[in-house]
Amino acid sequence: MRIRGVLWLAAAAGAAAVIGVASAGGAPAARPAARAAAATKVELRHTHLGSILTSASGLTLYEFTRDRHDEDSCAKIAGCLREWPALVSAGRPSAGAGVKASLLSTVGIAGDARQVTYAGHPLYTFADDTPGEVSYVGEREFGGAWDALAASGAAVK
Repeated sequence: MRIRGVLWLAAAAGAAAVIGVASAGGAPAARPAARAAAATKVELRHTHLGSILTSASGLTLYEFTRDRHDEDSCAKIAGCLREWPALVSAGRPSAGAGVKASLLSTVGIAGDARQVTYAGHPLYTFADDTPGEVSYVGEREFGGAWDALAASGAAVK
């Protein structure tokens, strides 16, 4: 009886270890963590390229030229969302000064996440960006270009 109890505990501990390894990185994540807040704020900041959309923390927001209106194409390309995380919002995104609230919306992506869109363009950040950085604007990667957006919704290259 005592041996059965020990064997049962050992089996339970082994199963817990396997589950722990899988959830701690043993299995690849389906989607990288996207930058989100309860209600994501989109702002307009002046750069040497002109005024462009940024996150509240100053990260440049990008459109992907392979996307169609309100459709995230990056999610369908292996490795794309690791480099270009979707800007997500748990609530309705808000518009900072100069940003047209009527052009802000969200579109459903994997799980229950909502990707922020502007004038129908799904918005992304760049994984290695820092606040105020614009050197990745116009980058060509994953079969398309990554452009910043003006308050009008037009591409800034």
